[in-house]
Amino acid sequence: MIIEQRLYTYHPGNLDAFVALYRKEGMAAQMRHLPALLGYYVSEIGALNQTVTQWGYRSLQQRMDCREALFADPDWKAFLVQARPLMLAQECRILKPAPFFRERLAHLIDDARGLDLSGQP
Repeated sequence: MIIEQRLYTYHPGNLDAFVALYRKEGMAAQMRHLPALLGYYVSEIGALNQTVTQWGYRSLQQRMDCREALFADPDWKAFLVQARPLMLAQECRILKPAPFFRERLAHLIDDARGLDLSGQP
């Protein structure tokens, strides 16, 4: 199991625009293709104008397969055309769990698969 942590930095003033655009046009496409969203955060203290996401995968191969499908999705491609101009920088890290956290991470990944993030009751 692995965690992909992605950090995006936006041009000042563009964070709220990105979050609104992602919720409206990007999130559904990503949720169709990526298996387990473990966290989606915006910076509050420290470096500002950032989002940090954490995605769980069973393996690097699963990550590669899922991201290949995502980047073939026309909805995702259309979202990126609008989102990329808002961004200043991006970073990606692959993290592996400490031995004592592997079982917990497996449960988190399984639990996150059916998560409804629509905000609807």
